[in-house]
Amino acid sequence: MNLYDMNPEQLFDSLAKTFGERIQDRTEFRGETTYTISATDLREIAKFCRANLSFDYLLDITSIDNFGEEPRFEIIYHMYSMRDAASLRLKMKVSEELGTIETVSDVWPTANWHEREIYDMMGIKFDGHPDLRRILMWDGYPYFPLRKDFPLAGLPSEMPDVAFTKITPLEGGPFVTVPSTAGSKDREPRARPREL
Repeated sequence: MNLYDMNPEQLFDSLAKTFGERIQDRTEFRGETTYTISATDLREIAKFCRANLSFDYLLDITSIDNFGEEPRFEIIYHMYSMRDAASLRLKMKVSEELGTIETVSDVWPTANWHEREIYDMMGIKFDGHPDLRRILMWDGYPYFPLRKDFPLAGLPSEMPDVAFTKITPLEGGPFVTVPSTAGSKDREPRARPREL
């Protein structure tokens, strides 16, 4: 059967047949399908979903900290097929010891920032990521704020001086008003004469 003749249910069956026992579980909830897989199979299954099943849009990647359990973390990839208006999730467990999963940023470019955020907030690394560095916290921050063992009141750390090296001058900027006794209409940056 041609891919374009398949309905979403046939697409999901095709995925299950192709990967057989590597699909650990399948759940249905409110018309959305979730497959549980091994983290080691992620790249191969993700490529298949993109190329063969038309899941061309990666909506999100979420991470869950199951503190006190092993494997500690769960990663869930939320995909969508624009052509078929179908949703699919791939769910996998990642142990705290391993704490690493392969990137899919080359399969779906939107994964780049999602993976960086998970690394920044949970400490899970993505092998092969082109620019795996913190996205919200500063470089060198020693903690992962969305882990359940991170206290709600936070933890003390040394704030880098890089953010406070000098005061940035405001005058002359394109969106800064010029101090004067003129009214706000005349001080508005767009009211200034342009220099050629």
